[in-house]
Amino acid sequence: MNPQVHRFVLLGLVALSIVSVDQITKAYIANNMRLHETISVIPGFFHLTYIRNPGAAFGILGTTSSGFRLIFFFLTSIFAIGLLLTIFLRLDHRDWWGQLTIASIFGGAIGNFIDRIQYGEVIDFLDFFVKGYHWPAFNVADMAISVGVCSLLILFAFDKRRSNLTPQEDPPL
Repeated sequence: MNPQVHRFVLLGLVALSIVSVDQITKAYIANNMRLHETISVIPGFFHLTYIRNPGAAFGILGTTSSGFRLIFFFLTSIFAIGLLLTIFLRLDHRDWWGQLTIASIFGGAIGNFIDRIQYGEVIDFLDFFVKGYHWPAFNVADMAISVGVCSLLILFAFDKRRSNLTPQEDPPL
């Protein structure tokens, strides 16, 4: 198979897997729990708590008007997806780690984008806490985005470090 085709198959499979798991888990929560209901899974550490987040990460912009949020998140999502595709296309076809990273972020972005189009907000349900420290609830798409972004930062840091360690030729004049 052509390496260029192979990378798009990888992007599609990873993104589709993330979107599928994300949407299936959100549908399960929405159909089997009442809004704000909590089920203790590991007491004192992890609960399933069904909430809807109208804002961005950590509820940012959650109190702005729904019309503004709809337009803002629509445009932001389209921009992010375009940026991810641009980065993906610039990656070397042998850089499977970079491709997986972008595919993960891409799948997560699409998963949350679907929620915003369908509900005007995102379904969150994974609720972790330790004693008085509570992490805001999140979902599978958020996990894929977070892990992907951290991985991308590490990838870029090592790539930059590697390029700084290798001798550079002066560009021709």
